[in-house]
Amino acid sequence: MLRRMTEISRRNVLVAGVSLGFAVTASGATALRAFAAEGERAVNVTGDYTIKNASTGCQVSVKVRKGIRTITSNGLPDYQPGIFPNSGNPNTISAQSYAYALPTRPKLTTITPFEIPQSFGITVDGVLFDPLAAEYWNNDRNSGWQYYALGGGINLGLDANHAHVQPSGAYHYHGVPDGLLNVLGSSRHSPLVGWAGDGFPIYVRDGYANPKKSGKVRELQSSYQLKTGTRPSGPGGIYNGWFNQDYQYLAGSSDLDAANGRFCITPDYPKGTYAYFITEAFPSVPNAFAGAIAQSFVSSPPTGGPPGGGPPPRLQA
Repeated sequence: MLRRMTEISRRNVLVAGVSLGFAVTASGATALRAFAAEGERAVNVTGDYTIKNASTGCQVSVKVRKGIRTITSNGLPDYQPGIFPNSGNPNTISAQSYAYALPTRPKLTTITPFEIPQSFGITVDGVLFDPLAAEYWNNDRNSGWQYYALGGGINLGLDANHAHVQPSGAYHYHGVPDGLLNVLGSSRHSPLVGWAGDGFPIYVRDGYANPKKSGKVRELQSSYQLKTGTRPSGPGGIYNGWFNQDYQYLAGSSDLDAANGRFCITPDYPKGTYAYFITEAFPSVPNAFAGAIAQSFVSSPPTGGPPGGGPPPRLQA
């Protein structure tokens, strides 16, 4: 289960000039906790908010208007990241300039994987999810063997938050954003941690056991499985999880589809939504979209659907 929030994080978050901190409501929805003269109130994180934290440097502004969620941020997390440069990552964190316009009511299309430099999504505090590593067997992008960022086959200098820094200075996630989870806090269903490039929400690990109703929560599992046997080419040797190509999607083998998502009820969407889940196991951060990527988020063309691709079924009324 995700860690229980023990206190409101020390943040400087503004909504209409009111100081706020992240919180989880009684229903489990991710919210911003407002402190005003008339008392506290919860501001739904799916609406407007602004974060300006002088101690972490994090700056993000979110506005929702006419079906579009506009997100601008400087890409700095709202916690202290690991030390960079380090032995596996020579780059220094620096502020970025992100501006995205994502649909608030996205539509499912066909599950479509993507390649670098395409990012997957952005967190509620304005940091990118960038699952794919730019490292290949023998440094050959055409080899057909791309290192899995969390597979242990190469040292990428990731910090305790499964994140590191691009040459541009952009801090980004390859896996579970533990530092952000510590800020958000939750003891049951995952908090809403961000938005995918197609506009659908992103959660981490824990969801309702029954996707059609709230209640028991458990850790959801990816439907990607490690292949058996030996690699037929490239690095050879047994499939040990070092490369993305060491895994295959087995439809229906577990909770999530080929994009590591499902249609389900969440605390933030009690009527149901398609939602992505970041998992401990491969692929961790999804490397495919179930909806059309918003034009503002596109940075590389799609590559076609994986085995078993296609939109997941909607919940039946």
